[in-house]
Formats: sequence, structure tokens, C-alpha cells
Amino acid sequence: MLESAITATGVAIALESGGVRAEIGTVAAVLRSLTVDGTAVTEPVPATAPPPQGCGLVLVPWPNRVRDGRWTLDGAVQQLDLTEPARGNAIHGLLRNTDYTVLERTADAVTLGALIPPQHGWPFLLDTRVRYALRPDGLAVTHGVLNRSERTAPWAVGAHPYLRVGAHPIEELALTLHAGTRFEADDRMNPVAEHPVAGTPFDLRGGVRVGELDLDTAFGAVRPVDGAAARLTAPDGAAVELLQGPDWGYAQVFTPRIFPRDGVRGLAVAVEPMTAPPDALNSGRGLVWLAPGARAERSWGLRYTPASGSR
Repeated sequence: MLESAITATGVAIALESGGVRAEIGTVAAVLRSLTVDGTAVTEPVPATAPPPQGCGLVLVPWPNRVRDGRWTLDGAVQQLDLTEPARGNAIHGLLRNTDYTVLERTADAVTLGALIPPQHGWPFLLDTRVRYALRPDGLAVTHGVLNRSERTAPWAVGAHPYLRVGAHPIEELALTLHAGTRFEADDRMNPVAEHPVAGTPFDLRGGVRVGELDLDTAFGAVRPVDGAAARLTAPDGAAVELLQGPDWGYAQVFTPRIFPRDGVRGLAVAVEPMTAPPDALNSGRGLVWLAPGARAERSWGLRYTPASGSR
């Protein structure tokens, strides 16, 4: 029998296979932890509190922000609830506080589902799901959606993992991101322009020490190399890679200095895969428009590679 515990992020579901272990929470379908051969690949979410700074959340039906929570559908203005009140925006979709239902579960995989009902600024009914499946070197994540509305509906998805490479200090890790552009943002973190990264401090394609970064920045033109959109590498060569398919053209990098870890606040690094950029409900970029009864699916993952000679 598969045992589960109740936490601040709902039912905690443990997945195990070989040396890989993940824990998933049903609230926001959150990735609570991932380890490979005992090495932490993500920052863990505590059992007694909500995910700190969005750690591990699923972001659907849009990632990032909607400016003023306002967008236009067929000529009619839609007003979403402002879930980032200090900046006057709607942020990270509509399910970050929703308790998902367990649809399928095995020892090494779980599928969770949640409805997005019609509500302020969102006149659609979407049936969403997310499947977490262990792989020998990490985790595969698949997001699915079915439009149960009687009208065509937009959809985009993202995730908010904070990455680490075991006990290596975060500031000593090198972050590589295969992105060709970055989005300039205003003082409310909404995009105002998109610029090439070549020749600028935002060019992370050659790898930059995390301790030198101070980012809360969206990137575009993401072009994975060997399936990896980003790589976090320790001084000894051990690495964690963010895997993205060709339909994930965007990523957000966030390097807060106040991330809570073991009772102490310090540096962390979130590398967030996104199928659409910030404010996509207004720009239309990256949105999938689903006809009534239509489905869509998108996948990403995490891969751990140990230091040479450690296995």
C-alpha cells in the first residue's frame, strides 16, 4: 500500500525507483523535492508552510504575469483577480492554491488533475492534469489540458523549480541558459521590450557563476542543446539540467537572496520553464488556442549527472 502524509501543501506523495526519489504535494501539484542517489536536485518545500517564493508550483493557464490583471477577449475587457496586489498584476495562473485530485498513481509516477472553472476574467472551463514520472537520472513532467468550454480558450503553462546540486553552495554553481533574448521589464515586472542577449551581461549561454547574478528576468528564443535548455554545474562537474522541448520557448531566471533554507535566508536559483512569455494573454505569444473539446500536452524534465568518477 502506498502511504501518504498530510502537509501544508496537501497530500504528500512519495515516488521512488532505484536511486531516484521525488515528493509531490497535491496543492498546486507542487514538486516538493527531488533527489538522485541521495543528491538534492531541487530545493525542498517544507511540510509546515506554503512553498517559499513559488517553489515547485505548476503555473497554469498562464505563467508569469498579466499586466493589471486585464486582457481583451473578442473585444470584451476581462478583469482577473489581482493576485500580486503590490504590483497590480495577476500572477502565475489560477491553480496555485488549488488541491488537485490524484487520478493515477504507481510507485514511480503520479497523475494529478484539477479543473479551472469560469471566474473573474476567465470565462472558460479547462480540465488540466500533470504527470510526474521518475526517470533513471531525474524526472519527466507532462502537462495536459482539455477544453470543456463551448468556446475556444487560450492555454499556456509553466513550472517554478528551484535547482541545486546537492550540498554545493549555490553561489559557486555555474548557470548556463540557452536563450537568445531577454525581456526588459518595468518597475512592476511587466515586459516593455525584448532584446538580444549577445554582448550583454544577460548572455548566459557560456555559463555564469550564480553568485554574480541578480536576476528576476524572462528570457526568450530558448534553444535547447542536447535536450537541455539550462544547466547548473558544480565545481566538481556534477550538474542538473532543465530539459525543455521545442514548444517551450521561454524561461524565467530568479536569483533571490532571501530564500528560506534550514531557518536561514540566502541565495537560491529558480529556472522556470514556460511555454509563453510574461503578459501572454495580452501579446498572444506562445498561447495555444483550444477549440471546444480539444486537448494539448507539453513536457519538460530534470536530469542529474554526477561528477566524473563518482559512480
